[in-house]
Amino acid sequence: MDIHTNIPLKNYTTMKLGGNARFIADILKPEDVPPLLDKASQQSLPVAILGGGSNTIVRDEGYDGIVLRIRIPGITTISEELNSVTIKIGAGELWDNVVAYAVDLRLSGIEAMSAIPGTAGAAPVQNVGAYGQEIADTLVSLEAYDTEARTFVTLMNEDCRFSYRNSIFRDDAKGRYVITSITLQLSKNLPSPPFYDALQRYLDEHNITAYTHQAIRDAVIAIRKDKLPDPTERPNTGSFFKNAIIESWQLPDIQAIDPDVPYYDMGDGRYKIPTGWLIEKVGLKGKLLHGMRVHEKNALVLINESAGSYADLAEAREEITTAVRAMFRIEISQEPLELPS
Repeated sequence: MDIHTNIPLKNYTTMKLGGNARFIADILKPEDVPPLLDKASQQSLPVAILGGGSNTIVRDEGYDGIVLRIRIPGITTISEELNSVTIKIGAGELWDNVVAYAVDLRLSGIEAMSAIPGTAGAAPVQNVGAYGQEIADTLVSLEAYDTEARTFVTLMNEDCRFSYRNSIFRDDAKGRYVITSITLQLSKNLPSPPFYDALQRYLDEHNITAYTHQAIRDAVIAIRKDKLPDPTERPNTGSFFKNAIIESWQLPDIQAIDPDVPYYDMGDGRYKIPTGWLIEKVGLKGKLLHGMRVHEKNALVLINESAGSYADLAEAREEITTAVRAMFRIEISQEPLELPS
């Protein structure tokens, strides 16, 4: 395998910011992982994992270690039951290709996650989700190299401890596992309502009543195309902020500030409030802050129009989070991971 030196990481991330990686190598099969980790250990080098770069921010100092770009391919049907099909996916497969594969087979469970950039192996890390679906709903297990035990392991769904845009891979097991494949169980049934509000509105507005797998995928792609800028044309990481999660006792205070606040009951004594709505209410939607544009159609998204450094992004982020905190007393948080962390 080839190991390259002093490579600009901004070329491998969709925000197009950040410094160089000391070393970078492509992982094309699971067996590539152990020898590279051994080399890193022998040289006391830190190791970072990179998928499609659509959910990663690189700081100006770059990464003084080795970056493993996961490129493991493959989608295979491994079992079929009366009402479901189980598929195994290489961690380097583009996530949207996985969704298209499932839709072509008329399998449901991930069609509402169409057009999400990035790789399949990255999906469990932040428990990727959209329009009422998330990877935790269908993931049976995943295979990974455990850097502590120095062996390949299988982690079941419950081992991942999924929560809203979170998992052990972003929490107490951060950096421990190199995910090499994921296994999903998908349904043979048609997608069925109730659908996520924005998705149902689109279906109603376009008089779509035949809820086929392809119809849902097409609707989601159309919604995302309207709301989210293409990162190849306008550098961004998709949703830069997570939606805010508040405790039930906080809701009356926020309603006192603005009675029209939208919220979604999460069923566990907590509510989700759209962070894009919060940013819009503090008057920052569409604004240019330190070279970062708050997207005019979706204030969750920050677009790099003229920022030349991570420092510019950090200043824009601080200005936004401070404004939301000052008006609503809510602390919003960033969704993309950072290198170095």
